[in-house]
Amino acid sequence: MSRILSLTQQPGTPDSRGPGRYLWWLVTSQLRWAVLGAAFSILWMFSLTLPPYFIANAIDRGLRPKNLTALGWWAAAIIGIGITSALLGLCRHRIMTFIRIDASYRTVAVVIRQAVRLGATFPQRVSAGEVVSIGAADVTAISEAQTMVGPGAGAVVTYLAIAVVLFSVSALLAGVVLLGVPLIMVIVGPLLSRLRRTQAEYRQQQGALTARAGDIVSGLRVLCGIGGKPLFAERYRQSSEQLRAEGYRVGAVMSWIEALAVGLPGIFLATVTWLAARMAAEGQITVGQLVSVYGYVAVLIVPVGFLIEGAGQLGKGLVAARRVVRVLELTPGLADAGGPAPVGPADLHDPTSGLLLAAGRTTALVARRSADAVAVVDRLGRYVDSSVSWGGLPLNTVALAEVRRRILVADNDAYLFGGALREVVGAESDRSERSEGQDDAAIATAVRLAAAQDVVAGLPAGLDARIEARAANLSGGQRQRLRLIRALLADPEVLLLVEPTSAVDAHTEALIAERVGAARAGRTTLLVGTSPLLLDRADEVAYLVDGRVVATGPHSALLTERADYRALVFRGNEDTDD
Repeated sequence: MSRILSLTQQPGTPDSRGPGRYLWWLVTSQLRWAVLGAAFSILWMFSLTLPPYFIANAIDRGLRPKNLTALGWWAAAIIGIGITSALLGLCRHRIMTFIRIDASYRTVAVVIRQAVRLGATFPQRVSAGEVVSIGAADVTAISEAQTMVGPGAGAVVTYLAIAVVLFSVSALLAGVVLLGVPLIMVIVGPLLSRLRRTQAEYRQQQGALTARAGDIVSGLRVLCGIGGKPLFAERYRQSSEQLRAEGYRVGAVMSWIEALAVGLPGIFLATVTWLAARMAAEGQITVGQLVSVYGYVAVLIVPVGFLIEGAGQLGKGLVAARRVVRVLELTPGLADAGGPAPVGPADLHDPTSGLLLAAGRTTALVARRSADAVAVVDRLGRYVDSSVSWGGLPLNTVALAEVRRRILVADNDAYLFGGALREVVGAESDRSERSEGQDDAAIATAVRLAAAQDVVAGLPAGLDARIEARAANLSGGQRQRLRLIRALLADPEVLLLVEPTSAVDAHTEALIAERVGAARAGRTTLLVGTSPLLLDRADEVAYLVDGRVVATGPHSALLTERADYRALVFRGNEDTDD
């Protein structure tokens, strides 16, 4: 694996000016191995042309004159070239496998890097289904398109070499070979163009259907609650049938291409063999030359098959590369001005809503509509451009990296990657600066603050336990506490917690409210939610109605002064089990 791109290496700067240029960039990024792959492919295919020549000489110089010595030498040469061909084929296949794996890793790396660069813009521009389709189908198609580097080059060279050899036998036969192979490609060409069109349509529908499946799964509980599951299931069924019909169209074209890839070379072989047999019968060529012509043309089936197959793979690769290029062409929705940030803790002020986050204090935000609260958090975390100020400085002029380092938005639905628990909560991020014991101590503190001791104790390997992607092997309340552990371990200057306890029971929520409140004392914290246990711990509560703060004060005071606030806070605050 040392010959392919390491996951710790930079993949380079891709050429995203078009799908063809992107595929060529993958080739030039590993040019040395591409050249070796082409060289071994050429040698391997050329070695296939030698047995017919040796057989012809064995017949004409050994068998017919009954020269057993010459026959033995030519027979040994046939065995030797067979062994050599096998070794060359092994090296060719091994190198081409490295090339394909490198192309796959490099594509995955540039897409992941682009997703990180886009940040919050990425899910707004690219659906989850599209990303899944790129990782599941497009990467494979792009890697298979690299076949043209090796066998494709070998096929062209072998085709020309056989044509030259046949000139020494018969100009007519050489002319048939030189004209026959291009004619085969001309016949297959329209089918390849149609295949690219149908594959592009199929690929688009596949991405849309995968995105819809992801949306249905993520909102399944809500759909069941409102009785919308049958409606969405029917829409998904209809879309699946449309995708299946499109898949049949792709399959029909592929079947014709594969049939022609087998049938046309066979017809070509029969035609040339018939001409050679007539010439042998008329004494224009020897029996040995007849056998060699048959062997040459039989060998020619291999490169012709590679050319047709490679052309189909290249077409699929271009379709897949076009999807990757579209992702690479996306630009971040936020401009990074790169300006200075406040020197120390400072107030965050959102003029749009009127919310003020005082430095060093815990503020709670209660919104009549959750969408309004999310909009406020997006502005404060600078996921959208706004008029928010930070210590008197416009937030959109501060370097984005500094904003991300000091202001953390801990979303209730933030993604949880798979891996060991200590990695999932992010303790590996600064391994170079802390020892494993310090990591474990920091995790233990965060686990206690998030009242998650039972989560760790319930896992068979503790901090080393394997957590599935999205923590699918944990309950909703356990996942929520893992997100809280991760946020507390990050220990940002400004922490914006969105519904941090909505999926836990009242007892656990009370512990979290008490411990997190004490741990964040003296630092800026925003709690978004309607839980009385959290609101009672806040230094100040801001009440948001229609996107504007209409009242501020202690939780107890707002309960007394505003009936609508009291009704909102106590509505639906029932215990939630893990």
